[in-house]
Amino acid sequence: MNHQIKNLNGDIYGGRDFYPVREVSTIRDMFDSSCELYAEKEVILYKKKHGDPYTEVKYKELKEDVYALGTAFIKHGLKGKRIAVIGPTRYEWAVTYLATVCGTGTIVPVDKELPAEEIAYIKSVSEFDAIVHTKKEEAKLEGLTDDVLDIHMDENEGLTVAKLIQEGKELIASGDTSFIDSCPKPEDINILLFTSGTTGLAKAVMLSHKNIASNLMQMCTLFKIDDKTRFFSVLPIHHSYECTCGFLCAIYRGSSIAYCEGLKYIVKNLQEAKPTLFLAVPLIVESIYRQLMKKVEQQGKAKTIKVASKVSNGLLKVGIDVRKKLFKQVHEGLGGRLETFIVGAAAADPEVAKGFRSLGINVIQGYGMTECAPIVAVNRDFYFRDDSAGLPPPETQVKIDKPDAEGIGEILVKSDSVMVGYYKNEEATNKVIVDGWLHTGDLGYLDKGFIHITGRAKDVIITANGKNVFPEEVERYMQRSPYICECMVYGKGEGTKLEVSAHVFPQFDEVEKALGKDYTEEQLRKLIGDEIKAVNEQMPAYKRVTDFDIRETEFVKTTTRKIKRHAN
Repeated sequence: MNHQIKNLNGDIYGGRDFYPVREVSTIRDMFDSSCELYAEKEVILYKKKHGDPYTEVKYKELKEDVYALGTAFIKHGLKGKRIAVIGPTRYEWAVTYLATVCGTGTIVPVDKELPAEEIAYIKSVSEFDAIVHTKKEEAKLEGLTDDVLDIHMDENEGLTVAKLIQEGKELIASGDTSFIDSCPKPEDINILLFTSGTTGLAKAVMLSHKNIASNLMQMCTLFKIDDKTRFFSVLPIHHSYECTCGFLCAIYRGSSIAYCEGLKYIVKNLQEAKPTLFLAVPLIVESIYRQLMKKVEQQGKAKTIKVASKVSNGLLKVGIDVRKKLFKQVHEGLGGRLETFIVGAAAADPEVAKGFRSLGINVIQGYGMTECAPIVAVNRDFYFRDDSAGLPPPETQVKIDKPDAEGIGEILVKSDSVMVGYYKNEEATNKVIVDGWLHTGDLGYLDKGFIHITGRAKDVIITANGKNVFPEEVERYMQRSPYICECMVYGKGEGTKLEVSAHVFPQFDEVEKALGKDYTEEQLRKLIGDEIKAVNEQMPAYKRVTDFDIRETEFVKTTTRKIKRHAN
């Protein structure tokens, strides 16, 4: 049955109907109905060993494994308990997540990059009763598995996911219906997600089945995803962006998901898996674009590409699309079927979006946060703005709190996707959810329904004359330089002596090409300084960077590649 969409936002969606979406009330309801509708279709493509060809798993096979693992979990006393899962994106992770939330208990996804002390903190807050992990995490988990059920994803002498699946199949064959009969309700809180902690200790976000089900239906009203879509999974699956949008959404729409072996295997795996949709963060999309353009320049084809882009863009205006033919080599290098990058977690560079689109690959930006399960807005596939985070789905309301003279204020959200609250932290919950509206902490403005994000409220630099400088905007300009890999803009000093300053991590290979191998610190500083001067000329005086320093190492980041400002 299709969901009856209630449009709370009026005529802001580009004059076309919403895509129809299937009514679902829980993750279990979504999973069961998809496995029935798409039983014989492939759902997950993964590699059993590095370098192997992809193994395809059908929907009916995934359901069999999920039900078996859930049955075994219950047999081992985990009904109603919390199960942590930590490790890379792999089949066992997916089955563990689904087996937990679809009838066993509450899932606690853990970032595999966290140090031991932060994992210990997560354990102390969540009080998980079991943990599923790979061999790589064993050292960090020392002492943390003594009083919980310890389950391995890899082959091991102890308890493993594979052994539990086999045990569950035998239990079901003998008549055990404990998992089959255990159906969660929409209001049940079976997901405990820890925020990425860019500004301090992570908080545990409580998400219900209703939160996730609502988010899945809402995002799919604006963007076409169906059973012909193949997702390419690169981002860490514990994060709400990848988990909801790149994993659960794919299952909901009958799509397939191909797991990437790692960042350095992106191009190789794209050619093997031939996906149509690539969920990414700006750093990945911008890196791929830079590499493509670099290759074009090395082959002496930069001028040819520029002319061809102008021709194809002109033809597009009269409804003729020849981009895939004109740029066949580019498309083949990315697998041959890639249609769209969906970019989230941070703002994408509009110039990169336009560049890819001229080659025949769409770049669509979205906006979300863990507390919203996560999608708050997304550009439509046919109606978009490259400098915007997108449109709120029809059943999500967004407003700007206390806008200034330019219409900029804090972004507030009201939706069925908004979290239940922070676990064991009523004070923090009441601080961000007021009268049903979630205070996001992000600043921005609305223009004909499109959300434009200017930055985080706590990161804004207020100059001596009261002007607001948004670091992200300045950083985006700076990072267009071929000599600047990453940067972090901040306010240095105070009062009338406040300066807009920047930490800069150079693109050292490009610096070496420009200055030679034996360049001096003075030469490097002049090169970067000249780039910053060029950026400053594009901005009003109060936004200009007046001081900078150069660092030798990358910034400390979250696993979604956002710079941890407090740690740098």
